[in-house]
Amino acid sequence: MRTFGAVLQALREHSGLSREEFGDLVGFSKHTVASVELGRRMPDLVLVERGEEATGNTGALRKSFPKLARQPGLPAWFRQWAGLEAGAITLYTYECRLIPGLLQTEAYARQLFTNQLPPLDDDQIEAQWVARAERQRLLRERPNTAFGFILEEHLFRRHTGGVEVTAKLIDHVLELAELRNVEIQIMPTEQENHAGLDGPMQLLETPRTQWFAYCEGQRAGLLISDPNEVSVLQRRYARMRSQALTLNDSVSLLQRMRGDV
Repeated sequence: MRTFGAVLQALREHSGLSREEFGDLVGFSKHTVASVELGRRMPDLVLVERGEEATGNTGALRKSFPKLARQPGLPAWFRQWAGLEAGAITLYTYECRLIPGLLQTEAYARQLFTNQLPPLDDDQIEAQWVARAERQRLLRERPNTAFGFILEEHLFRRHTGGVEVTAKLIDHVLELAELRNVEIQIMPTEQENHAGLDGPMQLLETPRTQWFAYCEGQRAGLLISDPNEVSVLQRRYARMRSQALTLNDSVSLLQRMRGDV
């Protein structure tokens, strides 16, 4: 990744572009460009393709990208989605099992990693947290990306990791809910009509206005690109938005739950 980043930086500078100018051309922030150039971040496929166009179509980026096969801390089945996620202009998430990775605190995430079977060793846990923390930067580094989350009420009432972990988790989610590009809705536990009973889902829109969906199970994930299937999930998510609490009511419920822990 450091070698790839060095090549990207050399091509960018040879083209006479600053990180900010290059970022404008490829649709990523200058901070993201810097992270890729320094080898701290896995490059997104969209960045690679647009980076080729911005630096003269030498083929160097496109040919070297497949060599970056391993991204520590991310399961193999998730890496393709993570790449799309890094460049998304819209990202919607419905979750009924656990707090989504983009919203987790370190303590909550480490509790999840500790609970995994087969057990993870300390290095694996650390790698997973580093990868998750890197992903979380999207919320603040991409202020023009719209993030929407629908979360089941019981995810907070389960008290995963204990009362103290839950209290800090709720504080963190409330803080993120104040961001202009983040919307968080709570689905009440008592809800007669629910369009998401088939399980969690994620939807995203790329800069080229293509929509993809992602559904994850116990040991694998499914990336969905078929427009007809994606459309079904979009309609379900839209229905859930009308069934969940409003943004203000969701914040109020989170504040009440925070007072109860």
